[in-house]
Amino acid sequence: MLKDIRESWTEESYTFRLLEHLREGLHGSPRMLIVAAHPDDEVASAGTVIRYAEDLYIIHTTDGAPKDLKYARAASFRTRGEYARARRRELLSALRLARIPSARAMEAGFVDQEASFNLFALTEKLKEMISAVSPGVVFTLPYEGGHPDHDSTAFAVHAALRLIERETDDEPFLVEYASYHANGTMFAAMEFLPAETETVTVVLTEEERAAKESMINCFATQCGVLKAFPRASERYRRAPLYDFTSPPHKGKLYYENFDWGITGAHWREKAKEALADLEIIDLV
Repeated sequence: MLKDIRESWTEESYTFRLLEHLREGLHGSPRMLIVAAHPDDEVASAGTVIRYAEDLYIIHTTDGAPKDLKYARAASFRTRGEYARARRRELLSALRLARIPSARAMEAGFVDQEASFNLFALTEKLKEMISAVSPGVVFTLPYEGGHPDHDSTAFAVHAALRLIERETDDEPFLVEYASYHANGTMFAAMEFLPAETETVTVVLTEEERAAKESMINCFATQCGVLKAFPRASERYRRAPLYDFTSPPHKGKLYYENFDWGITGAHWREKAKEALADLEIIDLV
């Protein structure tokens, strides 16, 4: 099916056609995979895909629970493990509303805020998991300096797909969903930084907004954060080629406003080391 679609749709219009295909309820879409950093990323940013995809799998690179217990305690949990399990329950409650079986929501097993320090291992794990799912289309986060786990997920997906292509001479079509980044001193949610690929904006109907709101409401521990995400539309684009050893934008990255264990300069050094270890030279 994916080959047929690619033959009839140009690469530039593929993202638009794919989303249109889903929303019209047409059958025969390729298997899809969403790779997210934390439970709730996918619902906040890619609700359209979750609602309509016929054959959808989801991978989370982290469990959503940092080692710093202030996050667990802020959500009224005593331990990191309790917090991680709560976030998993919230995710599965949201996916049930979209009739997605819990077995299709998989975890790569890394700790929240620590993906940056495990880029090689994360890439190898995603390569294994993506190969097992064998999707035609992969949706993931952009490289924009919003959260180090987001950037690490983007890096690992791009790198894993490059390794898969090297071994099989085939590669899923890679699409990004908008998340958040710094716009000067402001917080920009559900927007992309400029890139050479065209953005597709999906304006949600009242029914779609209500369904998405119901899924978002399942994430009680994240209600404060999710308030910042607009509900009226979502944005997608074919993933551009990134230089992960260069800053995603000029100025201070959004996550550099917080003590999340890493700076942009340190993250880029980690990315450079991982690319060397993975023997990938064409992601820079």
